[in-house]
Formats: sequence, structure tokens, C-alpha cells
Amino acid sequence: MVKKSAKSKLLSPNLPPKLSLAHNTEFHDEDCVRLSIIQDCTFETQTAENIAIDQVLFKNVDFNHLHWPCAKLTDTVFEQCDLSNVDFGQCFMDRVRLTNCKLVGINMTEASLRNVVFDNCNAAYAVLRYFKCKKSNFHNTSFAEADLYSATLTDVSFVRCNLDKVQFSGTKLAGIDLSTCQFYQLALTADDLRNCIIAPEQAIALANIFGVVIKE
Repeated sequence: MVKKSAKSKLLSPNLPPKLSLAHNTEFHDEDCVRLSIIQDCTFETQTAENIAIDQVLFKNVDFNHLHWPCAKLTDTVFEQCDLSNVDFGQCFMDRVRLTNCKLVGINMTEASLRNVVFDNCNAAYAVLRYFKCKKSNFHNTSFAEADLYSATLTDVSFVRCNLDKVQFSGTKLAGIDLSTCQFYQLALTADDLRNCIIAPEQAIALANIFGVVIKE
């Protein structure tokens, strides 16, 4: 199945101009947090399943090894947050934006995303296996050595991202434009790469990956 490059307009998070300041830094199973701004704080290690977050701005928040499997996030913004090693396995995100965030080692296995933007983030070593992502943009973000095994990418844009040593095996890249991205090695098959859009200079790196010798 051919995946299209991002063409349709993304829906942005719908946040009201005024949000109530919330001070809760501990969530429990099935909790629902709405219409809030949470900032300048730390969430200590905790586990909460099936939480719902709607119209929330997280600003300068340190999420310390949280386990929030099956979380549902809508109309939510993360600014200058540290979500390293957070467990968002099987989460659902719609109209979510992450800006200037640290996402090193974040686990989003089997997550479903749409209308999501990663802007100027560090998502190195992210685990995105069986990830389903639709109509989303990744800008100036490092996915170095991330694991996108058997991901489904539809109407997705990568712009000036570091994709070096990303695991793309089983992920069809047809129609996806990687021409502005940086990589020296990728883990993928020729079938995964078929109809992917690349820059001429990237062809050399891909030739090396597949063992092709280019004679000058």
C-alpha cells in the first residue's frame, strides 16, 4: 500500500487563550485532566493507565520515567519538556504538538498518532515499533538509532531530521520525502525503500547500505 507524503493541512491543538494553573503532579488510572496549564514541575516515577489529557499545556515539565500506557491525549502541547524514557505504549494522540522537548528513549510502541508535530526535539533511541502515524510532521528532530520497525506512516513529513541508524525494517517509505534529512546508515530492505524520495547525495549512502560499489 503506497503511503502519500504530507499534503493535507494538519489540525493544530485547540487550546483556549486562558487555562487554569494546575498543581497536580500525580495521576491515577482513568484520571482525566482538562483545560489546564502545568508548568515548572517534576512528575516522579509513577504508573497510570488509560488517563485522558485534553486541552492541556505542559511547559518546562520533567516527566521522570513515567508509565502512562494507553493514554489518550488531545489538543495538548508540550513545550521544553523532558519525556525521556516515558512509557506511552499504545497511546493515542490527536492535535498534539511537542516543541523543544527531550524524548530520548521514549516508548511509543503500538501508539496511534494523527495531527501531531514534533518540532526541534531529541527523540534519539525512541521505540516506535508498530507505530501508526497519520498526517503528522517531524521538523528538526533527531531520531538517531530510533526503532520504527513495522511502523505505518501515512501522509507524514520529515524535514531536516537526523535519521541515522534508524530501524525502518518492515516500514514502507513509499512517497515519503527524506531529501532534507541526515543519515549515513539505515536498517531497511529495498522493498521498504521503494518509491521513497531522496536527494542525489543520499543515493551514495543508500548504495553503501545495499552493498553497491559506485565507481568514479
